[in-house]
Amino acid sequence: MSDGGVVYVVDDDEPVRDAIGMLLDTVGVTYEAFPDAQAFLGAFDQNAHACLVLDIRMPGMSGLELQEELNNRGVNLPIIFITGHGDIPMAVEAMRRGAVDFIRKPFRDQELLDRIHEAMALDEAQRLQDANVDEARTLVDSLTPRETEVFERVTDGQANKVIAIELGISERTVEIHRSQVMHKTESRSLADLVRLKLMLERA
Repeated sequence: MSDGGVVYVVDDDEPVRDAIGMLLDTVGVTYEAFPDAQAFLGAFDQNAHACLVLDIRMPGMSGLELQEELNNRGVNLPIIFITGHGDIPMAVEAMRRGAVDFIRKPFRDQELLDRIHEAMALDEAQRLQDANVDEARTLVDSLTPRETEVFERVTDGQANKVIAIELGISERTVEIHRSQVMHKTESRSLADLVRLKLMLERA
């Protein structure tokens, strides 16, 4: 892809791999194809902007088992499963485990390209969110223990006076800590602080 993304294709059926590869070539999409899960695990870059087109039934490690292995490794790679008619219950289970979609064989070229486009967009959005979470965590980690206590209480909706009583400090000291919290977290308002806390909680 023009932005450096890559589509990983894992399927034990060589004609299927070749067909998908030719399709991706025609639209200028970078791809890497593998005949089995183990070959993929030994070669893929988990930091790449990517998605995975994965056959659900393969000898050795199945598509579902590969999905589970990636989940265990903490690899958040959007997966599009290729399924036969009898594999629909398995595909539904795969989506419960986090797969973004599945397409049934035989599939139309445009259908696969549409799913890939959606998966790559999802990966890009997830990477942006992860970067934002990392930045937010860095900002909050810069707070002193006392500032962290004030941050937690302020974002829970407590007034300065209540915080002062609970922490055994003056209201003026709370105001100073609160000002430092705003500065260190690059927040302009209480709403910014609350959004920051919610982002970290959801992560």
